[in-house]
Amino acid sequence: MKQFFRFSVMLLALLLPAVAMATDFVVDGICYNINGNEATVTSKGDYYDMFFVGYSGSVVIPATVTYKGTTYPVTSIDEIAFYCCDSLTSIFIPNSITKIGNSAFGNCPVLASIVIESGNPRYDSRNNCNAIIETADNALIAGCKNTMIPNSVTSIGDRAFEGCDGLTSIVIPNSVTAIGNKAFYSCDGLTSIIISNSVTAIGNNVFENCNELASIVIESGNPRYDSRNNCNAIIETADNTLIVGCKNTIIPNSVTSIGDWAFSYCYSLTSINIPNSVTAIGNGAFEGCIGLTSVDISNSVTSIGRYAFFNCEGLTSINIPNSVTAIGSNAFFWCTGLTSIVIPNSVTSIGNEALKNCWSLTDVYCYIADLSGLSCGNELFYKDFNSNYSGRTLHVLQGTADAYRADKNWYPYFGHIVEDLKPDVPGDVNGDLEVNIADVNAVIDIILNGSENPSGDVNCDGEINIADINAVIDIILEN
Repeated sequence: MKQFFRFSVMLLALLLPAVAMATDFVVDGICYNINGNEATVTSKGDYYDMFFVGYSGSVVIPATVTYKGTTYPVTSIDEIAFYCCDSLTSIFIPNSITKIGNSAFGNCPVLASIVIESGNPRYDSRNNCNAIIETADNALIAGCKNTMIPNSVTSIGDRAFEGCDGLTSIVIPNSVTAIGNKAFYSCDGLTSIIISNSVTAIGNNVFENCNELASIVIESGNPRYDSRNNCNAIIETADNTLIVGCKNTIIPNSVTSIGDWAFSYCYSLTSINIPNSVTAIGNGAFEGCIGLTSVDISNSVTSIGRYAFFNCEGLTSINIPNSVTAIGSNAFFWCTGLTSIVIPNSVTSIGNEALKNCWSLTDVYCYIADLSGLSCGNELFYKDFNSNYSGRTLHVLQGTADAYRADKNWYPYFGHIVEDLKPDVPGDVNGDLEVNIADVNAVIDIILNGSENPSGDVNCDGEINIADINAVIDIILEN
């Protein structure tokens, strides 16, 4: 992943104006810029460059540096000065440093020791914590794989542990009230985290790209967050939104929504069951979960957000329940292993490129009866260079094929459009397009025979029992 990240940054750099990473002079392998009468530690080069090699080993920043007969006090560390230094193992920062730029030590995967010299007026590494702490507000702004967060720290700064692959576990003490944006972003080795009940603010994308994260525990009594039922997730208690998940998450039946990017780039997640309490799947909720091979979406879900399953290349089939009304832009974009998808009649809007670049898609089962009521974005499906879709079939309801053949959002992307679907009738267990006592008997037969026929799960709770018999009876009475 880190190699892919570096390559992506290089490609981006080619599209941007050239930016010189100016260095005024180098002494003992450390690069400096001159600011008036002071010196600033800066990067060894342009990390966009594919040949970039940053600082490595043990680096000791001096309090002063002499160049061409002039001695400069070293007072600051430039932003991203040590960014992407893959081989940096330790850093010593003198008490002359009074300014450290943003992301100065983000993405240093093997950094093990951080020491701030005693007497620094702005920063400290109290209790040999192997971290940089802003003394005045007790904010930890940079950590490493050996960091032990002191109990006096009140906040974890934005990107404080970003790219710290060597970090395997962390305990957030009860002095901490806030965790910043992307604080643990792309910590590939992180397997467990314990968050105290004092934390009341968690930033965006705070555990994104933590592929091996297996255990998430919120201490009991937290006023804002919880990890109820040992679910290995972070849930906002007030609105029952799951905001951070991991490979061992089991979504509790009390959760009502999956938050934006909750599981994004969790490569080790292989399957997930979305219970019937969930009504919304957020933007990018499962983006980049390339190991995800199966997802069970309950019929309580009404919306699937933008990029919700973007780049989930392990998914081979998707059955969207008939409760869903909206499918967001790029929702299944780049699901290269997807061979089939079922779109129910309940859907009234499909966003731009929702199924674009699904190279393997051969069958789309669309139950939408009236296209005039459907809001469609651009390029719903992949259009290859040869415009050859002889192997892809669109399955539609009887009497609707002509409407699909006349709609530019559909007909250009299919070799065949066939009318072989029957209307989806809730409660129709035996498939005769009616709901009556025969369907009650059909459920009873399924229960008695121990069959796993999915049509018997009328209430979509994952089980076939007396509740499904009652569900059929309720439908009969309602009609």
